[in-house]
Amino acid sequence: MNPQPKVPTELREQVRNRAEHLCEYCHTSESWQYVKFTLDHVMPLSEGGSEALENLALACFHCNRRKSNQQTATDPESGLVVPLFNPRTQLWSEHFCWSTDSISVAPKTAVGRATVALLELNRERILKIRRADVEVGRHPPKDDLISS
Repeated sequence: MNPQPKVPTELREQVRNRAEHLCEYCHTSESWQYVKFTLDHVMPLSEGGSEALENLALACFHCNRRKSNQQTATDPESGLVVPLFNPRTQLWSEHFCWSTDSISVAPKTAVGRATVALLELNRERILKIRRADVEVGRHPPKDDLISS
């Protein structure tokens, strides 16, 4: 197995800045984490994806690990296999918003539900982190919608 090429630092920073230092899946802020987030290949290299800016997303370690090379998942409501959320072609706000307490990611579509389920966007540990971040005023991200 050939090692994956290292993405140049300048390209990594372009991805970080474009994402405003948020995981493009769970919208956790990289600013308050101890470890820098990773780059996700939206279209996996194993499926013909590239190292181009248009195929890279900023992802926290957990989201990147859970997504792996998957591009689809089962919508828990309908049972249908649907595409995962694609941060390069879709807007986060079209598929997700925050619960009224700003702690849980609330899916709005089948794509949102499948992504929340597969990536475990509302896992216990992240809920505790979000709750603490809400208390100190650094969550949710300023441009994210809260469900009403």
